[in-house]
Amino acid sequence: MRRPLAGRIWPNATAAVLTLVLAFPVYWMFSTAFKRRGDIVTETPVWFPVDATLGNFRTAVQSDGFWTLVRNSLTVTFGAVLLSLAVALLAAFALARLRFRGRRGFVLLFMVAQMAPWEVMVIAVYLIVRDGDMLNSLLPLTLFYCVMVLPLTVLTLRGFIAAVPRELEEAAMVDGASRTQAFLRVVFPLLAPGLMATSLFGFITAWNEFPLVLILNKQAEAQTLPLWLSRFQTAFGDDWGATMAAASLFAVPVLVVFLVLQRKVTGGLTAGAVKG
Repeated sequence: MRRPLAGRIWPNATAAVLTLVLAFPVYWMFSTAFKRRGDIVTETPVWFPVDATLGNFRTAVQSDGFWTLVRNSLTVTFGAVLLSLAVALLAAFALARLRFRGRRGFVLLFMVAQMAPWEVMVIAVYLIVRDGDMLNSLLPLTLFYCVMVLPLTVLTLRGFIAAVPRELEEAAMVDGASRTQAFLRVVFPLLAPGLMATSLFGFITAWNEFPLVLILNKQAEAQTLPLWLSRFQTAFGDDWGATMAAASLFAVPVLVVFLVLQRKVTGGLTAGAVKG
């Protein structure tokens, strides 16, 4: 039976209203980035930048150290994501396929680690990095960002691997493949939705992380874009056009990654939520 008309309208209307409310700040940020100062500081809001300008973006990209910090952010973000995927694949396979004493304890440990507030561990992390003489280096950031996203990555991929029938691996091994070859040729191609979902989560987490780099990397050339964005507003004062342009540039990589992976993200997070 078809649902009543009212039962079909109100969910769609609610979703449309929520979409507008959540999307409006993003639109206002991008539109302000193209406005001239006279259209920003005015009593009457200018909803559409008719006389658009790219001067705000030029001000942002020409600020001191911008491209160095872009390189730093991309390095630590992609490094953390790739490293977490490599480690999580091995750990998830062991938890999903192998039977060993303490397996349930390991799963519980990953769940607890996922719920832990990393901000309270900043002092301990600083002492570890300082004693290792690695302050103002990108390597500690990459490693700790990897640790941040590792628990969810392991749990999600474990669900995907558990959902793959064992018979597929066994058939490949009967045909002469080793366990490693069976995993790479049979199981690994089926993990694409989970890999994409966890990659997006890891990318957003590492790209936006602020407290850790603020504590560990005091030298300007060893910092990342979140610190640049926080300093940008202080340096340019009430130049809201340049500030919104800087915020837009910071948000673009996340939006691009999400648009590329969005078809697989929702399915990846839900399909991985199975009992292993």
